[in-house]
Amino acid sequence: MEIGTVKQVDIDSEMRESYLSYAMSVIVSRALPDVRDGLKPVQRRILHAMHDMSLSPDRPHRKSARVVGEVLGKYHPHGDQSVYDAMVRMAQDFSMRYPLVDGQGNFGSVDGDAAAAMRYTEARMATVGFDLLEDIERSTVDFGDNFDGSLKEPEVLPSIIPNLLVNGSSGIAVGMATSVPPHNLGEVVDALNYMLDNWEQLDEVSVKDLLEFIKGPDFPTGGLVFRYRGENDALTSSYATGRGRVTMRAKVHVEQMGRNKSRIVITELPYQTNKTRLLSKIADLHRDGKIEGLTDLRDESDRNGMRIVLETTRNVTPEDVLADLFRLTPLQSTFSIIMVALVNGQPRVLTLKQALRYYIEHRLEVIRRRSEHDLAQAKDRAHILEGLLVALQNLDDVIDTIRRSRTADTARKNLIKKLDLTETQAQAILNMPLRRLASLEQRKIRDEHKELLTLIKELEGLLSSPKLMREQVRKELARVREKYGDLRRTQILDRETSSTLESTDLLPDEQVWVLVGRNGTLARTTTPEPIRISASPKEQPLALLEANTQDLLYLFTADGQAVSLPIYQLPRSRELGEGKHWADLTVFTRRQTIVAAVACPVDLDEGYLFLTTIGGVCKRVRVSDLPGLTPDPFTVIGVADDDSLGWARLSTGDEEILLATASGQAIRFKEEDVRPMGLPAGGVRGIKMEETDGLIMMERVQPEAYLLSVTDNGLAKATAMEEYPVQGRYGQGVINVRLPKGANEVAATVLVNEGEEAIVLLSDGRTKRVTLADVSMGRRTIKPRALPKWNQRGRIVGMTVWREQLSIEEEEEEEDGEQLSLNL
Repeated sequence: MEIGTVKQVDIDSEMRESYLSYAMSVIVSRALPDVRDGLKPVQRRILHAMHDMSLSPDRPHRKSARVVGEVLGKYHPHGDQSVYDAMVRMAQDFSMRYPLVDGQGNFGSVDGDAAAAMRYTEARMATVGFDLLEDIERSTVDFGDNFDGSLKEPEVLPSIIPNLLVNGSSGIAVGMATSVPPHNLGEVVDALNYMLDNWEQLDEVSVKDLLEFIKGPDFPTGGLVFRYRGENDALTSSYATGRGRVTMRAKVHVEQMGRNKSRIVITELPYQTNKTRLLSKIADLHRDGKIEGLTDLRDESDRNGMRIVLETTRNVTPEDVLADLFRLTPLQSTFSIIMVALVNGQPRVLTLKQALRYYIEHRLEVIRRRSEHDLAQAKDRAHILEGLLVALQNLDDVIDTIRRSRTADTARKNLIKKLDLTETQAQAILNMPLRRLASLEQRKIRDEHKELLTLIKELEGLLSSPKLMREQVRKELARVREKYGDLRRTQILDRETSSTLESTDLLPDEQVWVLVGRNGTLARTTTPEPIRISASPKEQPLALLEANTQDLLYLFTADGQAVSLPIYQLPRSRELGEGKHWADLTVFTRRQTIVAAVACPVDLDEGYLFLTTIGGVCKRVRVSDLPGLTPDPFTVIGVADDDSLGWARLSTGDEEILLATASGQAIRFKEEDVRPMGLPAGGVRGIKMEETDGLIMMERVQPEAYLLSVTDNGLAKATAMEEYPVQGRYGQGVINVRLPKGANEVAATVLVNEGEEAIVLLSDGRTKRVTLADVSMGRRTIKPRALPKWNQRGRIVGMTVWREQLSIEEEEEEEDGEQLSLNL
């Protein structure tokens, strides 16, 4: 239409068409992610621009302003702040389950602090973001024109990672919105593998089948998600229809203080909850009288994790205060699941099964196009090599033909005519340097040609077999799981109804093993997970306790002090030596020495805690006398200045106790011989010893077990418990080991059942496993014999046993010993 002319249009149709065009532009070009790579256009352009700039994870960071300028100038003609905000979110570990950008500088915080200006921060691709572009240069995806047609940009990324479900997405378009929660990568990969296994019967796969693998959302900030079994199962309904809501809660526990007061401690917040606004909201509600019973509110969060403390008065119960907090503050909130994404350029509401299926189809397409690209390149290269081989077989004729030709063009035509070559082959022969005529170089050409023929055969077989292509998808997913798979952060709580929650519902309920290292690290692992202990571990074990995440962990120091902390707060780990130091989780300092640990159920009000010092002093404390969950240290036994606490065990009250000394004596007596005492008391003598002697073991008697003893020079023996008579407390006991010549003392003793293995701990940090078959077995008077493959490089400092719930398998031989794999 010429400028200045007036054209009559129907306002109704013009508004309809213009609004529809605008709406589709927002939907397709801004707000909604693609189902294949889970990225919005701006996110895809940021990663592609970083790829162009070679900002891979192994390269130095670059100013964020440079990245934003690259995106604006080449691919995204919108405001710079919108691009920078998108990049900031991709770098926040509290927003993205697996961040795609590795940021350096202030990229915001969970408190709601804004990121620093782009001229101050630096960025590069994170490893996950880098892998989303894997194979993009191998014709795996389509490229389209950028906004001015001067460059090409990818319409979708190859996305070896199922990013839509793993990182989730949120956005508001015109007339629609998307809100996909993040999930655990390992669980999503397991669900994808299940679908690949049942690809031929895919119609029979139900959402409930997939939810056996994908337990629910896994938010980067952790927290709790409630799943109500039966008619109110919001998770199943959401994944089956693509729409729904789930209830999120903060992780909270109650700690007891002095004078019958309590404190509420918040350690994890619901996803996308602003901590500063939460604290302000609680303070306002208390000031307005809507929440009563609070005496203090403070934020104790630091680099070791989040910790918000609310102290309560004596006349209120913490559960009542929590009920008000959950009702009136963001400590409890809902997450709306709206699984809307672009499928073939059109917005669609997806079920969980559809989202997984579209991703698998995308990966199959990527593998097909990649294989076709590699096949074409391999055939082209093989074609050239075939021409070179022909030339090498007729080397004299080739040289003579080239020498007789007046020009290069004439030589190429003569070679084509004389040797029946293609133009490409003839040109390659002309370009071949003289060094390729050496016999070794000729051999390289033949080997390369042979390898290419094998590759061509494999690629053609892959392209002709859908089953092999699906198996290739599985292999690549397995590598992704091994590389990025981690433990779930959000706890899914199952409940039959949505009735009023009990105090125990505030905590996760999961069977775990608690790992306590001799150097101070604390961690927990889910019971089915394998724990690996090498012959030279990162840290030697002090205790491995079977417990529940709702239990309490009591730590005891050498001077008789103790502290408790909730087990669910311990960091997750799969290996001893990984976790957090107790000084970062309790008020104990690194100068204090932890000598024992006990896992105790919160509701346990019967039974006893049996304590023993190295000097032979024993004490029995009622479990009901323990203070429960409290961060404040308390005295559990009075220890003399020249003595040290050594052991702590839970007991029923009618068990038998076994003590063993370094000089080779042992005594067995009834637990009831030690009367229960209060916390500050010092205890009574359990065995008579010389001043130079000391205890090396205290354990509850197992009638069918053997007492395994090892001397300081590596001699060992085992004797059945029936050889040790029950005596009265504070006797000299009986002889356990007659120290042979060369042995100064008994270094360690443990109770071992048949089929169990003991782990000997050496002073140089190594471990050595010992079975009953490796030692002398017999009466108490039997002579000990040397351990197999024993060397004197390390002094024995202790010994421990994994109980019958564990099995130890030899995984590989090392120079110094065995690799041990504990399958829990």
